[in-house]
Amino acid sequence: MKAVHFGAGNIGRGFVGLILHNAGYEVVFADVNAELIDALAATPSYRVHEVGPEAREWTVTNYRALNSRSAEAEVVREVATADVVTTAVGPSILKFIAPVIAEGLRARKPGAAPLQVMACENAIGATDLLREEIEMLVDESVLRKAVFANTAVDRIVPGQDPDAGLDVTVEDFFEWVIEKRPFGGKVPDIPDATFVDDLRPYIERKLFTVNTGHATLAYHGFVRGAHTLVDALAIPEVASEVEAVLAETKELLVAKHGFPAEQQEKYLRKNLDRFANPALSDTVERVGRAPLRKLSRHERFVGPAAELVERGRSADALVRAIGAALRFDVPEDQESVRLQELLAGDRPSADLAQEITGLEPGSPLLAQVEEAVDAARAARAAGRE
Repeated sequence: MKAVHFGAGNIGRGFVGLILHNAGYEVVFADVNAELIDALAATPSYRVHEVGPEAREWTVTNYRALNSRSAEAEVVREVATADVVTTAVGPSILKFIAPVIAEGLRARKPGAAPLQVMACENAIGATDLLREEIEMLVDESVLRKAVFANTAVDRIVPGQDPDAGLDVTVEDFFEWVIEKRPFGGKVPDIPDATFVDDLRPYIERKLFTVNTGHATLAYHGFVRGAHTLVDALAIPEVASEVEAVLAETKELLVAKHGFPAEQQEKYLRKNLDRFANPALSDTVERVGRAPLRKLSRHERFVGPAAELVERGRSADALVRAIGAALRFDVPEDQESVRLQELLAGDRPSADLAQEITGLEPGSPLLAQVEEAVDAARAARAAGRE
């Protein structure tokens, strides 16, 4: 069995690549980072260190590495003969790898088993996005050479030691949940993955618990001068805000998807333990990067907040987290720079609230976000006096 995995970074090597390796696949890593690909191609193995209560170490072998920019034709040939294609490149990069996958599908032999394509990104419906990009490039007969399944992925992979080389440190907990329906009963042979009939509850549970909690911790920690997430969680006011946000998202997940309250509370507590693990601690600046994306309509803050308010329930803690995110001011992060430029301008706060969040006019949440924009502008002005 062979899998082509786009994205040879820490998540690619320490999560998806590891699981595929353990399932018996030969993994072909494809990436545009020439230095990383050259290192992988020159090394027969790398190690994955799992840290936590069930710490262990894995050695990953039986892989190859190709530069998807300079060796695109080779990557196309690998896709054409692969069983599985996975990604861990970031949702915005999917459109750039779609042409390579499309060419691989064109080159796939008639009668070959359908290529099983799964985008493993922190986004709802990431595989659907990838499929739409490929669909614009091929006709229906080529598209039928693949099946596309959405996934929900969950594993904390912190910033790595600069001297770690190809080795990766990850937490000992992970989930890879894959929708079952597209495979028509012939699911990929990946024992560590969980196949479910309805994926959306699991995607939203992960996004609105892990990602919402993580980002809340980063933004409130940043506002209060913390450097790492563990430092931030040690600040009582920050810990209280994270608990309050997760109580709100728990209320939504239980009401919307029918998760038992006790089960969601257990999942919530597990994630608070994960955030507090010093072996996994990351910086607030790295976790908080790309604030405009994280403040968008269907992301980790505005998505659950809008649904709660529409259901007549409180989203006050989520709005406070949005307010903290608006104050994320890191010159090295392009989205942070753009966000602060918007706040420094003279456009009405109501217009900015709508542009940043994508909320529809008349949304009951919009007035609260407008107040958060006003507060962020005031804090920004006070900090520059």
